[in-house]
Amino acid sequence: MKKEISSRGDVELLVSAFYEKVLKDELLAPAFAGLDIQKHLPVMYGFWSSILLDGYGYTGSPFDKHLRLDLSEAMFERWLLIFEKTVHEYFEGEKAEQAIQRARSIAWIFQSKLREMGKLG
Repeated sequence: MKKEISSRGDVELLVSAFYEKVLKDELLAPAFAGLDIQKHLPVMYGFWSSILLDGYGYTGSPFDKHLRLDLSEAMFERWLLIFEKTVHEYFEGEKAEQAIQRARSIAWIFQSKLREMGKLG
């Protein structure tokens, strides 16, 4: 049975399941080839916990970290598709929908900035 996102453990489940899928995806996996996923996951747990649980745990600029990547519109679409499917696979309720809305917003902002910079393929 699906549940509401209500704890750090829930966020960790969501983020871990999402990245497991991303790392197997033929379009997205190459972008993460040089990433130390064991170091990256705790950062993402903190990021999503700060968004969904009104907590602390993330400082920094997520956009700046993505500037070095060669990203495309198709990659953003796939990222959102996988994220939304993962949320719906495990969770329901207000926080689940908030996670999806925030992911869409983040993707839109990143794409807009990358387009302005001429860095979106």
